[in-house]
Amino acid sequence: MAISDTIQSINTDTVNAGYSPKRTPERDSQLGSVHSHHHLTSRNLSFTVKGKTLIDNVDFQVTDTGVSTILGFNGAGKSLLLRLLHGLIIPTHGELLWGGEKVAAEHRKKQAMVFQKPVLLRRTTLDNVLFALKSRGDHNKHNKHNKHRAHTLLERFELSSVATQPARLLSGGESQRLALARAMATEPDVLFLDEATASLDPASTAKIESLIQEICDVGTKVIMVTHDLGLARRLSTEILFFDRGRIAEQSAADVFFDVDNNNHSAMVNKFLAGELPDY
Repeated sequence: MAISDTIQSINTDTVNAGYSPKRTPERDSQLGSVHSHHHLTSRNLSFTVKGKTLIDNVDFQVTDTGVSTILGFNGAGKSLLLRLLHGLIIPTHGELLWGGEKVAAEHRKKQAMVFQKPVLLRRTTLDNVLFALKSRGDHNKHNKHNKHRAHTLLERFELSSVATQPARLLSGGESQRLALARAMATEPDVLFLDEATASLDPASTAKIESLIQEICDVGTKVIMVTHDLGLARRLSTEILFFDRGRIAEQSAADVFFDVDNNNHSAMVNKFLAGELPDY
C-alpha cells in the first residue's frame, strides 16, 4: 500500500474525528477546496558562537515541492543550517519566511525532522506513533481512530510485526522507518532529514529512499542533508551546495549533476570529484 493510499484509507475511517489527509492537487479538487504550496525563504540568516560565525548571512528560497538537498564537505555547517531552519536553534540574526510570512510557532507545528540517529521514546513502536498523534491535538491515546491511524502507518512503513516491541530493540533500519512514520503522523508540510540513511545498510537505505519519494508524492516538502551522492542524484529536485557557512551554489539537481556543466565553482568540482577541500 502506497503512502497516498494509506492516507486515503486513514481519512475514510476517521473523517468524523476531524482528521484530514495530506493534500494533493487532485485530492483538493475532490474536496472542493483550494490547494496552495508555499516557499521557505531564508534572509540574512546567521549564527555566531563566541565570536565565530558558523552560518554567514545565508539567503535562499527553496522550491515548494520535491526534495531540496543540502550538500557540502564535512564541517560546512549543513546540519547546523537544518537545525536553524527547523527552529531547534535560534539564529543570531536574520529571518525565515514561509509563504511570505515570518515563521512562527504555528508554522513549526507543520514541520517535522528526522535525525541520523533516531530519537525514539522508551515505549513500544506503536506507542511512539500514538504519542506523535497525541502531540498534534489528538489527546486520547486510546481513541480507536488514533489506533487505527497508527496501525495503518506502521503497516505502510513495514513495522506492523514489531508494533508491540520496545522501540529500543529495533534494528537501525526499523528505527529510522519508525522515526519517519512518527514524523508523518503529524502531517507535516515540511520534513527535514539529517543524514537519514548514513548509518544504514544498502537494503535499509533503499527502503528509506523509496519512502522519501512516496512522502514527496503525497505533497510533503522534503529538505535533507546527505553525503550520499547517489541518493541525492536519484531523489533531489534541487541542490544547495553549502561551503563554510554559506550557500555557494543553488541549482536544479539535473543541472548540478550534469557532467557537461562548466559553471561550477572550483570547490564544487572538488566535491563532485571526491577530493578534499584546500582549507
